[in-house]
Amino acid sequence: MGQAMVRRLLDQGHQVTVWNRSPAAGDELVALGARRATSIEEAFTAGPVLSMLANDAAVDDVFSQKTLQAAPPGSVHVNLATVSLHIAQEMTSRHAAAGVGYLAVPVLGRPPVAEQGQLNLLAAGDATLLQTLEPVLTSLGKKTWRFGDRPWQANVAKISMNYLLIHALQAMAEAQALAELHGLDPNVLVDLTTETFFPGPVYSVYGREIAQTRYLPAAFSTVLGAKDLGLARTAAAQVGLELPTAPVLEDIFRTAIDLGLGEHDWAAIAQVTRSRVTTPPTPASTTPED
Repeated sequence: MGQAMVRRLLDQGHQVTVWNRSPAAGDELVALGARRATSIEEAFTAGPVLSMLANDAAVDDVFSQKTLQAAPPGSVHVNLATVSLHIAQEMTSRHAAAGVGYLAVPVLGRPPVAEQGQLNLLAAGDATLLQTLEPVLTSLGKKTWRFGDRPWQANVAKISMNYLLIHALQAMAEAQALAELHGLDPNVLVDLTTETFFPGPVYSVYGREIAQTRYLPAAFSTVLGAKDLGLARTAAAQVGLELPTAPVLEDIFRTAIDLGLGEHDWAAIAQVTRSRVTTPPTPASTTPED
């Protein structure tokens, strides 16, 4: 996703400096015109830092207290990742203590959407700071949704949206498995779904992946989906909210990973439902009443 965003920014004429924990990952972007930083500290000297990291541990490691305290005056960090509420709140406090401007702007969309500048951006933090970054955000997304002045509020919004999306994936899996077992073409069911009740990219894109059992290359992996499901359960526990379907979904994700689908697209959880077919019971014989 980060690479797709950089390509979009370069296409829009922005000067971009890139840094990656695995340096070779930036080679293609440098060839396209990006400048390479040799450290995150150097990246901060180039201007506002936009980061897209995979999980809490990566965010915590890269944006350590030591790194932030060494950042030049006026530095800004925009965290585009989906992270837990715990690390989101820690980042808010850590940046404030170091005097580094901080925004949380997790995104909705897949890499091809990012390259087209059609992401939905879920933003929270200082409104003035958001305004100064509008040229960059406008290049990346079709709309910026504002969720408050506390950065972690945007992370709650993203966790909630991913939780909803996980349910959509499982609903499609169950509906298509039911149709398939009765001899229906699941592709026709996808067409019916997207032309009637559920138009939009979720049911059309993921529905087609499920219908055609096409999960590679992964735009978003099952392992990452399991992580986001865990984020939702943890965030709910913090406010005493019960999520009745979460344990069932957690079992499905765990089973999918055990089946070797961890690095497949998270729509591959449909294969768990497809695999859970039992022999239908034989109808009991009946005797006509007298």
